[in-house]
Amino acid sequence: MLLQRHFSIRMKQIYLDNGATTRVDNEVAEEVKGYFTEVYGNPSSNHLFGEKACEALERSRIKIAKILNAESDEIVFTSGGTESDNIAIIGTALANKDNGNHIITSEIEHPAVLNTCRYLERNGFEVTYLEVDEFGLINLDELKEAIKDTTILVTIMTANNEIGTIQPIAEIGEICSQQNIIFHTDSVQAFTKFHIDVKKQNIHLSSLSGHKIHAPKGVGALFIKRGTKIIPVQFGDSWFCQGSRDCSKRWE
Repeated sequence: MLLQRHFSIRMKQIYLDNGATTRVDNEVAEEVKGYFTEVYGNPSSNHLFGEKACEALERSRIKIAKILNAESDEIVFTSGGTESDNIAIIGTALANKDNGNHIITSEIEHPAVLNTCRYLERNGFEVTYLEVDEFGLINLDELKEAIKDTTILVTIMTANNEIGTIQPIAEIGEICSQQNIIFHTDSVQAFTKFHIDVKKQNIHLSSLSGHKIHAPKGVGALFIKRGTKIIPVQFGDSWFCQGSRDCSKRWE
């Protein structure tokens, strides 16, 4: 017992689960600290405190957009990957229900996608769950065969959170583009680790989360391509603007 206690005290703990979450980087922690205690205004407020916060928000929006090869007004900030997935899937389904009720996804998506699809199934939508091979990859021919006249959305993750499989996103995006179907990809595990170009890969919606890349928990984003028909699933002040002074652009 004494020997066991001796080793347990001296044992060094090593964290090997960055796929689940990451330690906040020291530089990030210092940067964020200032927005808790100094630049803490509401970015929608029309005073100096709000303007400074809005400027910081817009700088972040521009940086994220640059990584994705997107436009800054195509970035909407959220609380994380789960909210981004919910907005993308439910918001798209409800906005496009007059055009169809069929959604295609895979069997190995993150629960934030699978549970959202199951919710929609209980509310009148049809969902096809594509099988994957031994490597976790979907079959592109099966994807093509699954598409119907009523298909309005395809949601396939970029990189799997359990086995790391990277799906052929560009090819999936091309298929959706040819069929005039909205393509959403959960890029939470892939962002900054795998090259994502929303223009070249024909992506309409992409979910991101900060805590996977050494940023704080509770921070996320959703890329929404201009012209994508989507509606919010939560209602508050200036959801689409997210602090931007120019609220003229919408994804309706």
